Amino acid sequence: MGKVCTAVYVYGVVQGVGFRYSTQHQAKQLELSGYTRNQDDGGVEVVACGDQAQVDKLLAWLKQGGPRGAHIERILTEPKSVADFDGFQIRH
Repeated sequence: MGKVCTAVYVYGVVQGVGFRYSTQHQAKQLELSGYTRNQDDGGVEVVACGDQAQVDKLLAWLKQGGPRGAHIERILTEPKSVADFDGFQIRH
């Protein structure tokens, strides 16, 4: 199975709770590349690229509530064009 990229938009109490750092940690453990950043609307964007099974594991972690302190109300996903990222970054 080839490499895939998925964009995930997470809404709820997801800013100011270490969400991006926890997501980065999970993504690195899963050997994914991409980034996470806060959105102006209060949500967080996550772009994860790698093996489909590993991307699915990150999605499952997010759907289970993500990091402690976060309260996720909804998650939207969409496929992205495969891109090469240097590791998994936190963008500002």
